[in-house]
Amino acid sequence: MSKPVKKLKPIPEFRSHEEAGEFWMTHDTTEYLDWSKAQRVHFPKLRPSTATISLRLPQRMLDELRVLANQQDVPYQSLLKVYLAERLAAERGRLPRQRPNKRLQPPKVRPRRSTKASSR
Repeated sequence: MSKPVKKLKPIPEFRSHEEAGEFWMTHDTTEYLDWSKAQRVHFPKLRPSTATISLRLPQRMLDELRVLANQQDVPYQSLLKVYLAERLAAERGRLPRQRPNKRLQPPKVRPRRSTKASSR
């Protein structure tokens, strides 16, 4: 036996984005849209929005970040974003969506050789 077709309500005309936002915050979309017919959309040229922030860091931390970034030949701001994204993903308990960029990985630390001269 098939399900009865649900009669959808017409979507009202809105005078502004704010009015539309208020409406959808207080109404159930399933009364207005048939989500079973929805299709996934891909916007290949859409760039994620960014915001400019001011962040105070200890000078020593900033210097270390710049040295690491210089060793990897990347801007220090980009390296900082990678570090933040990795930490956020770890805090959420999931892996980042993209494979890590090898250029932005911390350099491998080599063990130091002893500088003491052998006694003869």
